[in-house]
Amino acid sequence: MTDVLNFQGVTVRRGEKVILDDVSWQVADGQRWVVLGPNGAGKTTMLQLAATRMFPTDGTVDVLGERLGRVDVFEMRSRIGLASASLAERIPGGERVRDVVMTASYGITGRWRESYDEYDEERAGDLMSAFGIAGLADRRFGTLSEGERKRAQIARSLMADPELLLLDEPAAGLDLGGREELMAALGELAGDPRSPVIVLVTHHVEEIPPGFGHCLLLRDGHVSAAGELHDALTPQHLSRTFGLNLEVERHRDRWSARATG
Repeated sequence: MTDVLNFQGVTVRRGEKVILDDVSWQVADGQRWVVLGPNGAGKTTMLQLAATRMFPTDGTVDVLGERLGRVDVFEMRSRIGLASASLAERIPGGERVRDVVMTASYGITGRWRESYDEYDEERAGDLMSAFGIAGLADRRFGTLSEGERKRAQIARSLMADPELLLLDEPAAGLDLGGREELMAALGELAGDPRSPVIVLVTHHVEEIPPGFGHCLLLRDGHVSAAGELHDALTPQHLSRTFGLNLEVERHRDRWSARATG
């Protein structure tokens, strides 16, 4: 299989602070990865590198077969779908949900003078339907609930038919019902062979959607474990990653963890 992401000896420093330290990681075509770890582990930095929004201090990062530093990242970004809190903050609150989704075709976050054809309208409608927000098409983004905003962002991230989909804590801030609705939608997406490679960042084992098969565990900028989910997500690896004794359980296609003793 072709590597969609290839990190080799990646280090990221900000002043004296080392955010990632000699990280190597490969993501192959067709895979669905979750990146898991505590606050400050370097998860979002990993995603920013994969999104071509950041460059490593040392080491190499290849994205979709292109090396950062040797490629026009603005052209690359049209091949990558991204949903993150920082992106959501740039979406105008008065923008209609339909336009929030469609403007991803041009890589912008608000309607201006661009035009859209019938295909764009249909694709945006199909994506909104897939994530249960078709009825919100004419609502203003700023009036949506947190769960509705998350689903609108993910629909938007798929608008340009990306080869790589990056989701930064998509369930953050959701209540139990909102989280489970989103997990079901992401599970369907992960199970569709036509979907792009997916990398999802989270703090919580319970937020791993069905259909994800690989896991990267990070602690203090180092890789604690990486590989197939059932090999990487063990009590030993998870306990080392979070710094306390944890037990891990799997019920059907979902995972959970809790402290022991």
